[in-house]
Amino acid sequence: MKLVILDRDGTINEDSADYIKSADEWHPLPGALEAIARLNHAGWHVVVATNQSGLGRGLFDVAALNAMHAKMQTLLAAVGGRVDAIFYCPHGPDAGCRCRKPGPGLFEQIGERYGLDLQDVPVVGDTPRDLVAGVSVGCAPHLVLTGKAAAYRGRALPEGYPADTMVHQDLAAFADYLVARDARPSQMAGL
Repeated sequence: MKLVILDRDGTINEDSADYIKSADEWHPLPGALEAIARLNHAGWHVVVATNQSGLGRGLFDVAALNAMHAKMQTLLAAVGGRVDAIFYCPHGPDAGCRCRKPGPGLFEQIGERYGLDLQDVPVVGDTPRDLVAGVSVGCAPHLVLTGKAAAYRGRALPEGYPADTMVHQDLAAFADYLVARDARPSQMAGL
């Protein structure tokens, strides 16, 4: 099974220091939904692992979160894409839970749900915690220079990112990379 794990805020949709609290505030980043569709069409299963501490902080409820995700799925369907599952941590940073990234809990849940060892499964995000969480269970780290990482366009990454982090301009560039990487072995076999 070809699986890719994406962060949500700052990777798929616009991020906000005030939190994304409703479907009306949820806006996809340019090209992100089409990138997910391209991954789907190339045989990749896409899941989301996201910290949603706004729940624990009382800024929105599960119904509002579900409405955001329904909007995402509807917009994805319109471009021929889908997210297979969404795993989220509702806790604040002081809760001490295992599921809040950079903890490995969400990734462990994904591995259990799909019955997979997550070794070398691509994890894509815009913050060190997204990548550190994935790397802790063997995922391959991919940073997109959107959301919080947009500040690093044209600059070296600061400390805190895994040493083998691959950097992409956005989710579309990551999808292009992954689809092209996948196509190479089959093209070589045809020679």
